[in-house]
Amino acid sequence: MRFGTRRRDPELAPDEIFLDASNLPDFDRTRLEGRLEKPISRKTFVGVGVVVGLVFFALIAQAANLEVLKGSTYAQQSEKNRLRPGVLFAERGAILDRNGVPLVSNEAGDDGVVKRLYKSPGFAHLVGYVSYPKKDSSGHYYDTDITGLAGIEAAFNSTLAGKNGTLLVEEDALGKTRSEGTVAPPVNGQNLSLSIDANAQTAFYHAISQLSDKIPFQGGSGILMDVETGEIRALVSYPEYDSNVLSSGGPSETIASYSTDSRQPYLDRAVSGLYTPGSIVKPIEAAGALTDGVITPETTVVSNGFISIPNPYDPSHPSIFRDWKVLGALDTRHAIAWSSDVFFYSVGGGYGAVKGLGIERLKYWFETFGFTSPTHIELSREATGFVPSPAWKEKQYKEPWRLGDTYHTAIGQYDMQVTPIEAARAIAAIANGGKLMTPTVLANQTPQGKSIAVSPAALQVVREGMRIGATEGTSVGLSDLSFVHVAGKTGTAQLGFHNEYYNSWAVGFFPYEHPKYVYVVVMEHGPAGNLLGGIYAVHQALSELHQTAPEYFQ
Repeated sequence: MRFGTRRRDPELAPDEIFLDASNLPDFDRTRLEGRLEKPISRKTFVGVGVVVGLVFFALIAQAANLEVLKGSTYAQQSEKNRLRPGVLFAERGAILDRNGVPLVSNEAGDDGVVKRLYKSPGFAHLVGYVSYPKKDSSGHYYDTDITGLAGIEAAFNSTLAGKNGTLLVEEDALGKTRSEGTVAPPVNGQNLSLSIDANAQTAFYHAISQLSDKIPFQGGSGILMDVETGEIRALVSYPEYDSNVLSSGGPSETIASYSTDSRQPYLDRAVSGLYTPGSIVKPIEAAGALTDGVITPETTVVSNGFISIPNPYDPSHPSIFRDWKVLGALDTRHAIAWSSDVFFYSVGGGYGAVKGLGIERLKYWFETFGFTSPTHIELSREATGFVPSPAWKEKQYKEPWRLGDTYHTAIGQYDMQVTPIEAARAIAAIANGGKLMTPTVLANQTPQGKSIAVSPAALQVVREGMRIGATEGTSVGLSDLSFVHVAGKTGTAQLGFHNEYYNSWAVGFFPYEHPKYVYVVVMEHGPAGNLLGGIYAVHQALSELHQTAPEYFQ
């Protein structure tokens, strides 16, 4: 190898392949010799720039269109295309009678809302009705609760209602559901067992409704209660509404008719009805007078059909207070049995040898037996009875109290008023030996009540008088009930300017030997002169109950 000798580089430099036009023909183009790339012209650059500019302008214009001109529209569509909370409706608890018979059950409804199914007729005022969840115009629920509005449904709404669950619903811009997912499951309401016996309820309803429509009476009420526990076995008010109609909201004409009906189907007569009691107050008055020593069991008053009281303002026109008939000489037991007005005028206001209780003491005994205080039954809108007094009359009429006012109050007239449930509690206190029980519509409750300061011996005399009433007195219409011995008392309260109407009461207890149940029936606003009233309804009810539930008489 010789140093200094330069080896030839086989690579070609780029400038070695550039040719000018003069030597171009000497090269072979098929072997890529002599081909040249021309430079990009200015027009090409301008054209590309114009195209890019147009594209960019179009993008800006579309963005402005979406953001500015149609922004709110697309925002609303976007808002709709989202997750929204839905509701999983809880199933409302059933309402059962003491034997497990469903009085209110559930059936499948629309959109998962369980509908209430009410046993009918005869139970409307007892169980009440509900309002269902409500939708807006777009079909979404704005009220998601089933709410009790009357009766047991209202009184125990929180127990029956349960708690709704939550559902997440994915909707698109057209409002169509894309997917659903449970977030919180519903908690169903609790079932409720009542002290009510469906057989007893039905028996009293049949008797009262049939008699009411036959005579006609404006309405009526019936109660059957355990004298030892206060448990209500039947609580009837007639006429009634249809719970299924009110809950469902229709037919509208039926609902409208309830409001215009003069017989007041919305009135729960057993709990909210106030009535002049008439002679059913006489056993209570007798118990008080015996306890106070105003009379004895042997006290005898002769009824010649009336008593006459001198009129100090006009001696020639004495005040006459009439009995319902001439009854002759009656002791305390038989005065209760035959409901002598003259006897109880004397006991209440005094006459002849009988000093009388006087209005203050008379009022005291009526209040002691619960005639002016709520019974605290669980149902709402309970009314409270009233006993007139001198202070009330002075305030109401600006007149002094007179002896005749005491006489009328002593036989349950004047402005005196009681509810059927108050009457049931008072008669139960006579039957059970002086315990004023708190009525309850719930099964298996601890009995609540209080003892009243009345003589047990006095109550025994009253019970004996009521038994005579059912064997020969004013309650003799029950004497042919061969399956049970009943003790009873009737009451007739005259109504109207000319006494052309009356309320017919029948109260009592059975079996007489070991009192277990108290009954109360009031037939409201019937025509004077009619011979069928509360006693007839009790007879029909007990006869049916003996067929459907004979255990009541064993």
